[in-house]
Amino acid sequence: MTFVAELAPREVWTHFDRILTIPRGSKQEAAARQYVLEVATRAGVESHVDQAGNVVVRKPASAGRERAPAVILQSHLDMVQEKRSDLAHDFGRDPLVPRRDGDYLYATGTTLGADNGIGVAAMLAVLEADDLVHGPLELLFTVDEETGLTGAAQLDPALLRGRLLLNLDSEEDGILYVGCAGGGDSHITLPLRTAAIPAGREALRVRVHGLKGGHSGVDIHLQRGNAIQILVRALLAGRGRVRADLAALSGGGAHNAIPREATAVVLLAAEAVGPFREGVEAEFAAARAEYRAADPGLALELAAAPVPAATWTAEDTTRILGLLLALPHGVLAMSHEIPDLVETSNNVAAVRAQDGGLVVLTSSRSSVDTALAATRRRIRAVAELAGGTVEEPPAYPGWKPNLDSRILGVTRAVHRQTLGADPEVKAIHAGLECGIIGQKLPGVDMVSLGPQIEFPHSPDERVLIPSVERFWRLLGATVAALATP
Repeated sequence: MTFVAELAPREVWTHFDRILTIPRGSKQEAAARQYVLEVATRAGVESHVDQAGNVVVRKPASAGRERAPAVILQSHLDMVQEKRSDLAHDFGRDPLVPRRDGDYLYATGTTLGADNGIGVAAMLAVLEADDLVHGPLELLFTVDEETGLTGAAQLDPALLRGRLLLNLDSEEDGILYVGCAGGGDSHITLPLRTAAIPAGREALRVRVHGLKGGHSGVDIHLQRGNAIQILVRALLAGRGRVRADLAALSGGGAHNAIPREATAVVLLAAEAVGPFREGVEAEFAAARAEYRAADPGLALELAAAPVPAATWTAEDTTRILGLLLALPHGVLAMSHEIPDLVETSNNVAAVRAQDGGLVVLTSSRSSVDTALAATRRRIRAVAELAGGTVEEPPAYPGWKPNLDSRILGVTRAVHRQTLGADPEVKAIHAGLECGIIGQKLPGVDMVSLGPQIEFPHSPDERVLIPSVERFWRLLGATVAALATP
């Protein structure tokens, strides 16, 4: 137990403190699922696990509220696992180490997992609470949200009877969300040929790091740097002066995280090292000036590296760098209907060598289905021009706002009465499971709420501690308000 368990409200923070010790990467939620089932067993309530690994726990209504409509509370068990490259942390074994700075809670050098661990902790607190007034409750804990919402996509809808749903996965205090973007990934594979390295060649390691990164949905409008594309710019500048062939290239990680670091190894003739460095450093200085406000920590490292056994050919080096520079990244369109809402975006998320080729992962989002499809076609066209092939997993749907919904009206009124202020009502550019669940449960009425969570999907992730208390009060009062026939 850490100091986190002593924070208020203790009902929520005690569970989050335990969650910090449980490995729960996407597709690795077994231990987190087991913890939920243990809490359900202690509470003496019914629980079910579907074939995808999603958990549904049913809590009977409070006395006298049995005829109220069933309400679904929903969060996802998995988290994005990002860490500083200089930190020796094994997410599959090591607990997250919390630290407090003023009113904010962080993890030390890693993502905190408040997305969506606070929602999970709040649902477990609801499960154990004996002082809440509520109708029949169905607590839905989904899996594998962060890598494509596949848990929700494979959800067995027969497990759920309710048609009112509170999603606890939004991340802005004082805001209710009633819509989200749809999205889809593109997996590009570029076949590569290797060549022997002539005698006298030197290897140089080029590393771009220190960027903030962040969530490719909620942070994409902040115009932070993409480490992969900044690295490519610098490499092309150096290569414009002398011949330089790539021997290794990697960067980024999760599809929904803006890349914070990227590294390349290049092969150069001894006399070319100086001019190459000058070109790289000049272009990097230009990039650093461009991003000085959005990403002041942007840094470059150039260091000698061991000479590898082989390098990629000059032609393939050209194709790799051209592809990565040409792929769209960032905000592609703003909504004409909802002020300040990003309509369409793309994240050049990751690049790595694999099985004799280069694999590039991009993640596209849009609140307009046709725009999402057009963005993925654009990515395919760029990839195919570079000689690559593209796999496109099925896209997930967006969630169309319904400003006349009953659950929105109730939650807005409760927010006003309980917290003394009217909430904002928005749509979000990130993907929420509500879009998929809405297809699974025809007629379901939904709203999304949560505490203040900032910079998710990066080691800077933090949660505003006082906002969790407000979130808990709002959740309890909303469940009570919905407990009427």
